[in-house]
Amino acid sequence: MPTTAVVRRRQRSRPERSGRWEVHTAMEFRSLPVPGPPGSSGTRNPRRNCGEEPALVEPPPHEPLAVVTVGPSAEDRRAVLAGLLGPAAPPLRVPAGSFLVVDHASTPGGAAYVPGLRSPREYRPEPVGAGPALARPPRRVELTVPDPLLRHFTLVDAPDTGTLGVAGVRVVRDAVRRGGALLYVLPDDQPVAAAELDLLAEVAEETAVFLVGTPGTDPGRSAGPDPAVRTRGTDGPEPPSDSYGPEPPSDSYGPEPPSEHGPESWLEARRATLVAAVPALAGVDWIDLDPAAADTAYLRRALVDWASAEGLRRASLTSPVAPGATRTVPVAPAARTSDWAEQLDRRSRELAHRLRQDIALEIAAIHLRCVREVVGGAGVPGLPGLLDREVEALSLEVVASCDAGVDKLLGESLARVFGEVPDEGVRLRAAAAVGWGLAADRGARDFDRVLLIRETGEVETVYGLGAVAMLAGYPGGTGGAILPPLGVGLSGGCYQYWCRPFRADPIRARSWLRQALRGTELELCRQVSRRFEAIAGSLAGVLAEAVRHGRLLA
Repeated sequence: MPTTAVVRRRQRSRPERSGRWEVHTAMEFRSLPVPGPPGSSGTRNPRRNCGEEPALVEPPPHEPLAVVTVGPSAEDRRAVLAGLLGPAAPPLRVPAGSFLVVDHASTPGGAAYVPGLRSPREYRPEPVGAGPALARPPRRVELTVPDPLLRHFTLVDAPDTGTLGVAGVRVVRDAVRRGGALLYVLPDDQPVAAAELDLLAEVAEETAVFLVGTPGTDPGRSAGPDPAVRTRGTDGPEPPSDSYGPEPPSDSYGPEPPSEHGPESWLEARRATLVAAVPALAGVDWIDLDPAAADTAYLRRALVDWASAEGLRRASLTSPVAPGATRTVPVAPAARTSDWAEQLDRRSRELAHRLRQDIALEIAAIHLRCVREVVGGAGVPGLPGLLDREVEALSLEVVASCDAGVDKLLGESLARVFGEVPDEGVRLRAAAAVGWGLAADRGARDFDRVLLIRETGEVETVYGLGAVAMLAGYPGGTGGAILPPLGVGLSGGCYQYWCRPFRADPIRARSWLRQALRGTELELCRQVSRRFEAIAGSLAGVLAEAVRHGRLLA
């Protein structure tokens, strides 16, 4: 896990009338345009906090609990969610491809988070008059409902699994792992897709999984195997045979429904096949319910029981005072004459170089998948949506790799200077000191940024935590991390430009795609180098002070 630290300010900042929050740094005031005061709906803790006075280090808070709903049918999933929430829930209607996040509040409300903006827009789920017109679909829509169930956890509805693709599965997997639970809703008239099996296999052993069966849109019809689903792989469904060679032999999930048996036998056989493909689901019972009959009481109790146990488990993992948080940490006798500074600089450059190589490989894979979509998939109009999902997954991977690299750099450097593997308290103290140094670095104050791909193929930079908060399909996971957040998204102009029929030119679209991805790769690699250089400089300052005084001063 990446090393994180939360800095408790002895003098708290106060909100201004303009809705912006002033956060003190060591050098000057810095304005962070977050959507609202900390703790309000639609916001999460910033990745870095700092104050005027020396700080008290405490372990970072655990992730908020969330139940992520996935499945092939948005109608069935949202019917189940509406049954859980009861009559107080508003219509759970969001644009196609957007995540729906339902949280608790005293009054109903809604907000749409659109990349390129710095604050959310009001959202109303009515079909007509749904607030300001948006140039592109939001990454997520947050609705607040005064339902007691949402005090236990947040409900998240992912897009249809048939539209996720490789990148979408990664985004949903990240949300499930952080939230803690997956609610898989499978209608009786829908087949099991390969992407769903891949997702279930990846998260079933480490998160809670709830399997729900619904009647579907046609209760009298049983689903046969999906002819479009082939063997499990990393690139989703196979392309059409006339575009990419001969059609491979069919290997659908689930047996052919026997004609002599009824729908019940087919459902049992399909579920047994699902368990055979994902053995971790062997002990999970199916919950059959009809949302129209409002028979969600059993599922509601099961989710509350899980949230109670999981909340206690997560709370028990964090000690109020981490080991080593207050003890004196002496410097190793050989640290004064060792070359720890040169090794720190060399290691930071090595980690940055390795991450830049990974970015280049991932960009090449994204280019290949997008070209396949333009040539043999949804065509040019589907390119913006696919590319936006791809760069969202890329952003998550780059941020996670940066945090993991910083954690590795911090642990190795502390062990080299202090002569022992640091315990959790020492790592938190050092991480807080590095964060202070990073906040005081004038060259690192523009790290909170969004790389926005324009319709011209250029990559524009939008600064501020508020802009970064618009990118997350599922918010959270940023509390206390040392490095500021970074994200990539598509502007609304891309959607407006390529959706027009007279611009549906595959050759022109591929040229634009190549230019946009090249600019994204260059800017991401540049930001990775800058971040590791800044972290190495701040960590070198902390360790130099420790060597000079003979002990860790943080």
